[in-house]
Amino acid sequence: PLDHFKEGSVGVPFPDMDAKIVLQDTVTEAPIGEDGEICLSGPAVMKGYLNQPEETAKVLKVHEDGKTWLHTGDIACQDQDGFFYFKLRQKRMIKSSGMNVYPAQVEEVLYTHPDVDDACVIGVPDKEQVERVKAFVVLKQGILGSEDKEKELIEHCRKDLIKWSCPRSIEFRKELPTTLVGKVSFKTLQDEEIDRLRSLGEFTGEE
Repeated sequence: PLDHFKEGSVGVPFPDMDAKIVLQDTVTEAPIGEDGEICLSGPAVMKGYLNQPEETAKVLKVHEDGKTWLHTGDIACQDQDGFFYFKLRQKRMIKSSGMNVYPAQVEEVLYTHPDVDDACVIGVPDKEQVERVKAFVVLKQGILGSEDKEKELIEHCRKDLIKWSCPRSIEFRKELPTTLVGKVSFKTLQDEEIDRLRSLGEFTGEE
């Protein structure tokens, strides 16, 4: 709204659009303030993916109110005033020992370390934890990556994060892969990590 601003919010829906938060992987509306998936309904919602009926059925669902809702795959929450707060794409959510880990939160803590120039956090398949947290870090010029530096950064994270959110390991890179629009490509890092685990016989695709 032009006359009202809330720090960190993406705002409210247009007047002819409906939006709500549902519990992940359900059509049940989430309580105010609780994280879930953004669903949209209204004239701005697509009719579907061209010639992809199965993919369309995954994201366009009819709820109990009879309306067709688009499940966006975006995780967010809504406050009492109807303002929405985007958190992350659902695909980026890390499930570690039953806990939801927000990669952006871990990355923010890493950025507060004076030696960190760039960072990306992903979930790595793990038989015991489902996923374990791994960070890829680019250090500032003149700073060398080492086992001691890895331990230092992990300890730095433990000061502000719960145990399950802290990286189990850190890999140092000279640079991080990026998408066409210049954002860090976490998907490329995930694919590289899965390929590495598969070559070691530690990933079969069934985890």
